[in-house]
Amino acid sequence: MAPTPTPFNWLSIAVLGVVWGGTFMVIELALRGHGPVTIGAARATLGAVSLTALATILRRPWPRTPRVWAYAVPVGLFTSAVPFFLLGWGQQYVSSAFAGLSMAALPLFVLPLAHLFSDEPLSGRAFGGVLLGFAGALVLIGPGLGQFGGGTAEPWGQAACLGAAFSYAMGSILTRRCPPVDSVALSAMTLTVGAVVMVPAALIFEGVPTPAGGLPDLALLLLGLVPTAFATLLRVHTIRSAGSVFMTLVNYQVPLWAMAFGALVLAEALPWRFFAALALILTGLAVSQWRALRPLLTGRG
Repeated sequence: MAPTPTPFNWLSIAVLGVVWGGTFMVIELALRGHGPVTIGAARATLGAVSLTALATILRRPWPRTPRVWAYAVPVGLFTSAVPFFLLGWGQQYVSSAFAGLSMAALPLFVLPLAHLFSDEPLSGRAFGGVLLGFAGALVLIGPGLGQFGGGTAEPWGQAACLGAAFSYAMGSILTRRCPPVDSVALSAMTLTVGAVVMVPAALIFEGVPTPAGGLPDLALLLLGLVPTAFATLLRVHTIRSAGSVFMTLVNYQVPLWAMAFGALVLAEALPWRFFAALALILTGLAVSQWRALRPLLTGRG
């Protein structure tokens, strides 16, 4: 029987929606004073240091088998190094609202990948939901499809954001296949992998970072500590106490908060296609996950 969510679980889901939805706005602020590789490196490093310290203080067991590291390294690449860079680079050319909306496609990537590489077969209903969701993604990037190679970087920025969602999906599949390991320790390991990759890259391509002062520096600090370290711990607690299906409710909130923060704080324009794409993607997500979500939302098994 699926665990019954507590009031704290529901509060956690709400907090995670706001935190992850606001991440794209914070990246936008950090880009005003720092390069995208530096931002990714700082985010991975701060998160790795915070979670490693916490795992040590809590005396969480560190894995000793090479097989765990054989998974932790690619998981770290797909969940930190690659998406952190792609989002930072892509948001130089697209709005934070677009970046947040593109993350709504993440579960749509996970479903077919899980069918191919994991033990979760894709039903006909789920496949129809995936197709509907991807139709929303096409609506989202539609105007940019004819601009590739036309001298503008916007379509490449759009592709980078969707590539980040795909990277997170790949990391999710690998995480599911990883041998049993303490969640906090695994999170620290994967962020360490991201830092090991991103720090040298930042030094090579953008040089030694210098303080920009004000919001950009504060944004760097927030990215490493809040959506990376703190949110990871809250996510782990929520999955352990309420289940992974309950955790998917965050996916419906992130694009909404990203669009709200982008419009209200950064004064970004929200074209009509953003709302059409959001409706299609979320409907496709609901259709594809309805069998799992129905008991949770209706209280019936």
